[in-house]
Amino acid sequence: MSEHDERTETPAAKPVLRVVKGDLTPEELAALVAVVAARNAAAAHAAAREAGRQRVRSEWGHPARAVRGSHRHGADQWRRSAWG
Repeated sequence: MSEHDERTETPAAKPVLRVVKGDLTPEELAALVAVVAARNAAAAHAAAREAGRQRVRSEWGHPARAVRGSHRHGADQWRRSAWG
């Protein structure tokens, strides 16, 4: 096989961001890309959080099950504490 056969050729991807007007320095372009990437990540995180809220949570894993009730003092309460 030749080296050309092993590579997969993909069509040129459409740029996500294009500067139409002005001369940007590399630092300004990096700042612009960072802002756009942060905004995109925040939107993706919000969408993922919203999708997670729609799931029904199992009661077995609910944090309230880990909280123990208060201990009641009195005669025979050690036996009755098992029934809540």
